[in-house]
Amino acid sequence: MARPQTKKDLQELAGKNYLKLMDYVNGLPVEEQRGEFPQGTLNRNIRDVLAHLHHWHLMVLEWYRVGMRGEKPDIPAKGYNWREIPQLNRTIWEKYRGTALEEAKELLEKSHLDIMALADSHDNAELFERARYGWTGNNALGAYLVSCTSSHYDWGLKLIRRAKKKR
Repeated sequence: MARPQTKKDLQELAGKNYLKLMDYVNGLPVEEQRGEFPQGTLNRNIRDVLAHLHHWHLMVLEWYRVGMRGEKPDIPAKGYNWREIPQLNRTIWEKYRGTALEEAKELLEKSHLDIMALADSHDNAELFERARYGWTGNNALGAYLVSCTSSHYDWGLKLIRRAKKKR
């Protein structure tokens, strides 16, 4: 499916890609779920990937809360700009590296549901009209939701599959 341009497509693809990711992860033997990836990636295991996805949900939810109050959110995060995403991702990795795999799964499930509830609370125009909200700049709110759901889940699944093939 192409990048979602409607609420219905966003809901469908986000749900489908989330289930595809989690079904793949949960279909692996537990020792493989907990195993380390080959050297060469920041995210060293499945827990790291799931925690990364969760944290990006939290950031988007915070951007939304701050922006809808009429304030300017720190996008992507306080102290970081878009050119510094690798450093931000390292900070996220450091924050969650002591988290257990099962906890990372639970955190991701909750934040996924929170993001989906946010999408559900808006109509198509509110989600996909560009520059509708001052805080989104020239983008649509839906573009942020697509990026942290269906697109990001696809990235996570590809990263995990690639790491599992190299083992």
